[in-house]
Amino acid sequence: MVLVEPVDEAVQCIEDGDVVGIGGFVAVSIPEYVLEGLGERYAATGAPGHLTLYHPAAEGDRQGNGISHLVQDGMIERVIGSHWGFVPELMEKVVAGEVEAYNLPFGAMDHLLRDTAAGKPGTITTVGLRTFVDPRQEGAKANEETTEDIVEVVTIDGEEYLFYNAQPLDVAIIRGTTADENGNITMEREALTSNMLAMAQAAHNAGGTVIAQVERVTEAGSLSAREIDVPGVVVDKVVEAPASHHKQTYGEDYSGAFSGEIKVPQDDGTDRTPLTERKVIARRAAMELVPDAVVNLGVGVPETIPAVANEGNISDEITQTVEAGPIGGSPSGGISFGTAVNHEALVTSPEQFDFYDGGGLDIGYLGMAQIDAEGNINVSRFGSQLPGCGGFINITQNAEKVVFCGTLTTGGLEVDIGGGTLDIASEGESTKFVDAVEQITFSGEYAVETDQPVVYVTERAVFELSSDGLVLTEVAPGVDVEADVIDNMAFEPAIADDLAEMHPALFREAPMDLTEYVN
Repeated sequence: MVLVEPVDEAVQCIEDGDVVGIGGFVAVSIPEYVLEGLGERYAATGAPGHLTLYHPAAEGDRQGNGISHLVQDGMIERVIGSHWGFVPELMEKVVAGEVEAYNLPFGAMDHLLRDTAAGKPGTITTVGLRTFVDPRQEGAKANEETTEDIVEVVTIDGEEYLFYNAQPLDVAIIRGTTADENGNITMEREALTSNMLAMAQAAHNAGGTVIAQVERVTEAGSLSAREIDVPGVVVDKVVEAPASHHKQTYGEDYSGAFSGEIKVPQDDGTDRTPLTERKVIARRAAMELVPDAVVNLGVGVPETIPAVANEGNISDEITQTVEAGPIGGSPSGGISFGTAVNHEALVTSPEQFDFYDGGGLDIGYLGMAQIDAEGNINVSRFGSQLPGCGGFINITQNAEKVVFCGTLTTGGLEVDIGGGTLDIASEGESTKFVDAVEQITFSGEYAVETDQPVVYVTERAVFELSSDGLVLTEVAPGVDVEADVIDNMAFEPAIADDLAEMHPALFREAPMDLTEYVN
């Protein structure tokens, strides 16, 4: 039988210098009780120190929870993660050079878990080529203190790939709902199954230890075999957590809609969003949809697309997905990002990235923070801010089409919209269209090589990617091309010979019928 232990005893197995994997996704299904217990052990004893954290999905909430419990002087020596935006304390240490750090794509990290578990030397994929992950650029190294190469370029049949070196785990900390006395884990009340099985197998097959936090423990043989997500053969220790430390997300104690236990009433289709620049961008982005489109919507402006799709009578043409695993339904925003309600299916995050990397997405709608003349996008590093790439590279590089959404300028931008036109009342303090992005999170060069259609939608102009870089293809009615667009860019884009006017309906209060554009 697997040991069911108090948390302070369970974490005693973690030793100085161990590589520790953390399951979960951002603020969802985090093994909070075990992480807090591990942090308390270090605060009291100074051990275990010099840990390497392998954490694929930004496990935190910006409020000191999640892996923030482990951000103590001397406790962490190296981190391998995809995103640090929800763990600002760790991001600060990375930027300051106090820990070694690698920023890898979320999907590559999940797939690397499976390949490590399978005894393979690593993961071979195109994901990350020509971005900062490529060793010909930064090799995913997040600071100067990080010197070891863990990503290589390899050539197979004349085609380039990246090879991510295997990362065996000494300890995996995962989470589920119910454990039986043999350590079998079910996840019936979890919002996600996440990467828990892959994480556990990667540690177990490397001779490591797997600690599972659960809500409850039941007798051996009482769980249905078809409901078990992590088999007991890979679990070593079980910790039963109090309800206060086993919330479904950091913002939700428990929602039956997140777990799939219940369905909630559907929206009536009435768009209640005001006519702002965000709505204009979302409307124009929705015009890129194709029938029965399978999409991924990033945070920010893309989150508005379902509302305008409802208003435009095309909501039935969209199947939304989230990299964390939900397929269909309505993805959640805010602190519960990663979850969904009324979803049709829920797969693991490694399986979702199989679908994404293989070209399963018809369109990826993502935000854009910096854009340059070559069509490169940066969303991962800005001076002392290092949020990381998350799943952005997997999604944008492999979707059939990618549509980037955002305002042309930022910081105080105010626009007057109505009557079919747009007027710039107050320009933003800085442009997003820069001479050179600080870091390449999306490679325009690679997109051109792979013939991927790429569209950049702003409130006043639309651009497309060509072999010669960014091309201005549309401008809003009421907008002056030179004064309002080009003069607010750090470079001069090519201008299409057939430069068009953005549809006036984008800039009217009345609902915009989008059915004629989905064909």
